[in-house]
Amino acid sequence: MSRFARPALVSRTLADMLDGNAWKYPDHTAFVWGDRSVTHAGHHARASRLASALHRLGLRRQDRVGILSQNRLEFQEVYSACEISGFICATVNWRLAVPEMVHIVNDSAPKVLIFEAAYAGHVLAMLPQLKSVEHFVCLDEEAAPDFADGYEALVSSGDESGVPFRPKPDDIAFLIYTSGTTGRPKGVMLSQGGEVAAAEILGSDQRNSPADRLLIMMPLFHIGAKIIQLAQHWRAGTVFVQKGFDAEAVVECIERDRITVTHMAPTMIQSLLELPDIGARDLSSLRMIVYAAAPMPLPVLKKGLKIIGPVFQQQFGQTEGIGTTLLAHQHRPDGTERDREILTSVGQASPRVNVRIVDDNGADLPTGEVGEILLTSPGVMKGYWNNTVATIETLRDGWVHTGDMGRLDHEGYLYLVDRKKDMIISGGENIYSREVEEAVVTHDAVSEVAVIGVPDEKWGEAVMAVVVLRPGASATAEGIVEHCRALIASYKKPRHVVFADEIVKLPSGKIDKVRLRALYGARR
Repeated sequence: MSRFARPALVSRTLADMLDGNAWKYPDHTAFVWGDRSVTHAGHHARASRLASALHRLGLRRQDRVGILSQNRLEFQEVYSACEISGFICATVNWRLAVPEMVHIVNDSAPKVLIFEAAYAGHVLAMLPQLKSVEHFVCLDEEAAPDFADGYEALVSSGDESGVPFRPKPDDIAFLIYTSGTTGRPKGVMLSQGGEVAAAEILGSDQRNSPADRLLIMMPLFHIGAKIIQLAQHWRAGTVFVQKGFDAEAVVECIERDRITVTHMAPTMIQSLLELPDIGARDLSSLRMIVYAAAPMPLPVLKKGLKIIGPVFQQQFGQTEGIGTTLLAHQHRPDGTERDREILTSVGQASPRVNVRIVDDNGADLPTGEVGEILLTSPGVMKGYWNNTVATIETLRDGWVHTGDMGRLDHEGYLYLVDRKKDMIISGGENIYSREVEEAVVTHDAVSEVAVIGVPDEKWGEAVMAVVVLRPGASATAEGIVEHCRALIASYKKPRHVVFADEIVKLPSGKIDKVRLRALYGARR
């Protein structure tokens, strides 16, 4: 008999999901991290104890808990402690520069900031500028700086009975930051009930079951890794967590632990397929590799299908809301002409998701015409934290205006055509050109700059800065890149810098980025 009380019959919150798994599958493994593992009952107990400890520090429902860490088991405990209590987990991208981190922490205003010892220097640099943080907690107890408490000591101070309140379906569960067209990160408010719905929708598309063994190596500060984990735990399966992506480590885990499902960006899949002995490795346990964040190059897909088999499934969406799925059986590069056409799409709307294509006035466009892609589902965001203007611009009548341009065909397959927001997707990361431009233009020698994405065999797209120097000034491409490194995350900095006498513009005076991409993209 389970030692947990019977949970709600229907999971309306993430707390209900955690309760249900601990009640129905108490001894089934929930997470594996290296040589450590924890059951659903054990994870529930740890999360409850951490939630209790945070409550004793003064946190109440909908207070924020910040976390700055790479993937690890404790990251999942922090997430679950917030899910079970109604606290809001506010993630911080560890790849960002310190000024960017300061903005996110001050914007989300957590009372507690939990961080990995590797980022103690970043936190120390932020300390004088942080306005809300009352308690600092280091995940690595022995390496905790003087200004922080140890994580295990905090967990031990709590009680397995948890907190004296429960989250509500409309409560915010997560604040996950994503860059906006203004270059400022925006906190996407994802609700308890919305994330349960999203987990169910993706779990249905992925056919998850308690027998599945999911491997996560994508960063947990992003929605991609988190929602894949929730989809697996919607059906109480087992989740293996790795710190980050390493192709050899991924293959070893698949072989040793008989992984059935994993989630990777196309660049990661390409690296895995480039391992010299990949054809001899035992990947027979895999039934699905979910790829997202960027399109899969056809040569990579064909190689993957030949070596691993028909296991690839594409998902398209945003932090703001899930969207479409191109199912594994729809990946037929050697099929009919229609099969190959479908392969250039991002699939059809997932269950309980609806897609529209509209013009600039918000009117629906006929089949085949290009316009802005709108998405709606029970899992769309509540809005942007502290940003009413951006919320109104993006979320209207329950529809997420994605800023992506596309078209629908006669069977509802969605085809991406262009990006309305000048976004660059490099290695699965979204990079907004204006944010990079604002960093480049602060260089003393730079008069004007335009940033575009250009084709790149490895990364899909690479950031290129087209720079006009001030009269009499001089600069090198290396110098421009190094200047950016101190202002923005390393992955956002230009990979290519070209110098020009002028930047082509439209009659309106706006930079003609279509022409720039044609000029420099073709040259690349």
